[in-house]
This record gives sequence, C-alpha cells and structure tokens, in this order.
Amino acid sequence: MSTLSHILAGKPRIVHSVMPTDSVLAATQRMNRYKIGALLVMESEHIVGILTERDILQRVVAADKNPHQTTVGEVMTRDVIFCDLDTSLQEASTIMKTHRVRHLPVCDPDGGLLGMVSIGDLNAQHTSEQEITIRYLHEYVYGRV
Repeated sequence: MSTLSHILAGKPRIVHSVMPTDSVLAATQRMNRYKIGALLVMESEHIVGILTERDILQRVVAADKNPHQTTVGEVMTRDVIFCDLDTSLQEASTIMKTHRVRHLPVCDPDGGLLGMVSIGDLNAQHTSEQEITIRYLHEYVYGRV
C-alpha cells in the first residue's frame, strides 16, 4: 500500500510559506503566482498555521476586511493537522475528509517539515494505482497483447 512518502518522492521539495506578519494581499498574490491553494505559515522553522483559499474567502472577503491591512496571522487556521511519511493514502484521505481539509503538511518525528500533499496529489496517486491494477487484470483476463 502506498504512503505519503511515495507522493513526496515524485514532488519538488519546495513548500511555499509566509510569515504571520505578511499581509493577506501578499499571501494571495504568492498563491496566485504559484497556482497553489494553501501556504504554510512559518515562524523561524516552526509551523504556526496554514492559510488556505477558504480562510481568505471566509475571514477576509466575506468579513469585508482590507487584504492590504489584514495580516496572515489574523485569519490563518492555527490548528494544523500533520501526517508523517508512513501515513497511508487511505488514512490521509480519511483525515482530509473527516477534518474537511485539502492540504496536509508531512513532518518527520521531530516535527521538521518534509513537504505538503494536497487532495489532488492523493487523487492522482490513487488514479495511477487503479490504472496499473486495471492493466494487470486486463492482461490476466485477456492475455498479453
């Protein structure tokens, strides 16, 4: 069974982040530039939160706050859910569904950041595994072509 380490092995090790003192506007521009839906909020080497598209819509846009003057620290999600490299894809999917999140930071046992996976990463890996299974079943039933 695949784990998050399989997904991270195929991804660049870059995890985009912002500081809690950055403006929401600067964070949003960064998200748009890199076409990503979430940024980790870091102080030194420590994760202190995550800023997602949903946070911006609910806590800035819908609250009619000025993104120039609102800091990331004011609107970020503080309770970040983490996983480790050995977390299975099924377990990660369950965590995302249960907690209604679309991004999971992956950390080592000491809390060091190793990468981040998204629901899209999980779906792509799941699809890839299903395609392989279908190919093997097809070869088993119909023989090799």
